[in-house]
Amino acid sequence: MKKVLIVIVLLAAGLAAFLVLRRKPEGGAQSSERITMSGAWALYPMGVRWGEEYKKLHPEVRFDISAGGAGKGVTDALTGAADIGMVSRDLSAAELEKGAWFVTVTKDAVVPMINAAHPQAEKLLAKGATRETLTGIWVGGTVKTWGQVLGDSSAEAISVFSRSDACGAAETWAKYLGNKKQEDLKGTAVYGDPGLAAAVAKDPLGIGFNNVNFAYDAKTGKPVPGVRPLPIDVDGSGAVEPKENFYATRDELVKAIADGRYPSPPARGLHFVSKGAPDRPAVAAFVRWVLTDGQKFVPESGYVNLDAAQLIDQIKKLSAPAAVPAAPVAPKP
Repeated sequence: MKKVLIVIVLLAAGLAAFLVLRRKPEGGAQSSERITMSGAWALYPMGVRWGEEYKKLHPEVRFDISAGGAGKGVTDALTGAADIGMVSRDLSAAELEKGAWFVTVTKDAVVPMINAAHPQAEKLLAKGATRETLTGIWVGGTVKTWGQVLGDSSAEAISVFSRSDACGAAETWAKYLGNKKQEDLKGTAVYGDPGLAAAVAKDPLGIGFNNVNFAYDAKTGKPVPGVRPLPIDVDGSGAVEPKENFYATRDELVKAIADGRYPSPPARGLHFVSKGAPDRPAVAAFVRWVLTDGQKFVPESGYVNLDAAQLIDQIKKLSAPAAVPAAPVAPKP
């Protein structure tokens, strides 16, 4: 009988210890929460920064953030593989019909890039390229030599690069070049923003396109070594006018995106996507923080803030009744 009593006491003690471990801390604190984010390379650096800053305020929250393209972000959000999909393009009608919910959280842009050691880099940076010329390179296939870009007899063939992953950068760039799609772009397809920048850096005659935060070094604010942004000759004057000359540093380009001197597209809004409005309190709280206090980290990270009215509209979505949302519109300059 004594042995039975000992066993019962031990079992009771073990059960009590188990319940204590399972119980949430007192005072309303939450147990460890994990938030997963996946998708656009364009939004990845900003997503990482937001995660780092939010964790300082909420140490119980763990983040798992990965890049892989906007297409992956939408797929992961709709299938539940990620709490938040990071998306750098407009959502399609089909995605919205499947229950995609989104808020726009910031803005950036896609920029054309050339090799820094291009034999005629100085002329290209002074002349720039018109949208018509860029369309001829990536879509029409009619602009095949650098002489056609410069308007001279140079016969060097252009090495054209594009993206292999389903991504917002390629979709946005194609939209700028005559409302086309990613599959309409010509060139050697390379995976990811870092891969495309590296491919252009290795080819003196190469041309590609990158999101702002992969075109410029985050620490120095200057172009990534080996590549240079190719200015867009917006007014078609045949030269980069002072009002179009804002590519020397990331800060200059971001300011031009914010005030509308850089065209939209390829400037565009960046979105958080989920299947329906976030129903986990930890996720909803993080998204609300991003749209409020988290906005102070946007400019220093190389992105553009939404204006006050846009932010209010996005915050309202967090408490609005479930409904199929309208497709994103181009951000206001």
